[in-house]
Amino acid sequence: MDAVSDPVVEIITVMSCAQIGKTEWINNVIGYHIHHDPAPILYVHPTLEMAQAWSKDRFAPMLRDTPSLQGRVADARTRDSSNTILHKTFAGGHLTASGANSPSSLASRPVRIVLCDEVDRFPATAGAEGDPLSLAEKRSQTFWNRKRIRTSTPTVEGVSRIEASFHESDQRHFLVPCPHCNFPSKLMFNARKDWEHVPMSLMKFDKQNLAGTVGFECCNCHQMITEQFKVWMVRHGSWRPTFPDRRWHAGFHINEFVSPWGSWRGIVENFLDSKSNPERLRVWINTTLGDVWQEEETFSIDIGGLETRIEQYQDVPAGVLVITAGVDIQENRIECVVCGWGIDEEMWILERKVFFGHPQRTGEVWRLVELYLQTEFRHESGVQMRINSVFVDSGYSTTTVYEFTKRNQRRMWYAAKGYAGTGRPLIGKPTRNNKQRATVFPIGVDDAKTKIYDRLQIDTAGGGYIHFKAGTCDEDFFLQLTSEKHVTRYQKGFPTKVWELRQNRRNEVLDCVVYALAAFKLLNVNMKPLFDAMEKRMATVARVDAATEGKKEKKPSGVVIKGRGYWNQFG
Repeated sequence: MDAVSDPVVEIITVMSCAQIGKTEWINNVIGYHIHHDPAPILYVHPTLEMAQAWSKDRFAPMLRDTPSLQGRVADARTRDSSNTILHKTFAGGHLTASGANSPSSLASRPVRIVLCDEVDRFPATAGAEGDPLSLAEKRSQTFWNRKRIRTSTPTVEGVSRIEASFHESDQRHFLVPCPHCNFPSKLMFNARKDWEHVPMSLMKFDKQNLAGTVGFECCNCHQMITEQFKVWMVRHGSWRPTFPDRRWHAGFHINEFVSPWGSWRGIVENFLDSKSNPERLRVWINTTLGDVWQEEETFSIDIGGLETRIEQYQDVPAGVLVITAGVDIQENRIECVVCGWGIDEEMWILERKVFFGHPQRTGEVWRLVELYLQTEFRHESGVQMRINSVFVDSGYSTTTVYEFTKRNQRRMWYAAKGYAGTGRPLIGKPTRNNKQRATVFPIGVDDAKTKIYDRLQIDTAGGGYIHFKAGTCDEDFFLQLTSEKHVTRYQKGFPTKVWELRQNRRNEVLDCVVYALAAFKLLNVNMKPLFDAMEKRMATVARVDAATEGKKEKKPSGVVIKGRGYWNQFG
């Protein structure tokens, strides 16, 4: 807030952890300019929906409950258009809340104060007009006393907007004094090479005794700093710039170690829970450390290492509670991969099938696919399980796919359309804008592929781990599963991560697993009741086996569990 009031500072960058007060600080900036320094203001959110939610849930209550702001903004209940959800007027200025995904909301309006929140969640381009951050900040070009404010938790190294902006700034770090020697340092979990110029006190802990060992070792006196000193340290802390000559661009980096809402022990416990799962570790690094995720080494998959994880299982393993399938359409065949899912999205590859025949000319190939997808799979407990949900790729032979999924929609078989690009949700809002009136789901394939490659790094059975079945998963299977690579490409001058097919590789298996993952996410099933039911089922089988030892086994009665809009059938 001091930097906002500093006439020398034009750009302010805040790269931070989550829930540290960024939005509240932005609200204060807006309130200050409404009350003391009226000006036209533009507040850009990643989407228009987020802008509307902020206006209703955060800004309106601030106007209502702050005495100095009461009556300064036109009443929203009047019939004129001076106060709408996304546009507010006040004496001497106005406030517009917009979305980075809406080019029209970023144009045709000169503003002096540009506030851009969560810039790493902005799309790479606003329609066909280019980088939304540049479009928004161009609105302030004609003001000599303009302010451009950028805030965000970071994402991936190399494509993070907030990281690039922070490196252009004077790079201020929050240093706190040691309670033993008063030496100022930054509290860090581990040292970053590009921050070696910052004195850092590093986190120390004993995994076996977290209650008594979580703390920081002072980089000066090497004494242990425990959390009881945190409030005193933060109160006496200060921002120190790395490059004071860049004063016109104030950059701030802060992590959760100095947050009043997060405990050091809780942070370490979250790290220990996340460190073996790249998906969760990525979130922890971004939202707790306020740091970028370095993924180049993560996506270097060793096929030989995956082949050593092949397991022998004929039936559906005991941990499987739900079965889904992904179907990919090619010019001369249809490919299908069936996956089983357990607690915490542990996954088993159950089968891979290829049905040869032209999808547009041969009706027989579709009949075989339909019969196969109705196959019952024998669970290790003895019950019969069916495929709960299927996504069929509609990129090729689209009309035939729509007809096939339309007549099987009651079985939760749906057409899918894959869309590349960062920021797209794994499953988007479905549409029926086709002649067959078939339900079509947009699938964010980049997000799905990232999840799959992250999970290939997990080498211990449990949440997120992928099991590979002997006989089904061979060298060709693994070559196709790891057929794409994540690389940085420049789109309209802005770096972005894209998935590209490796040379001389096919990717049908990867596409099928992507759609099987999306089909599981679509179910949105609570796995705990299914797990409890299966545990009882397995116990019943064990009792029957013990009672009928040496005799012909009598098949126990089945259990039927009703889920959300579908049936999970055990028996």
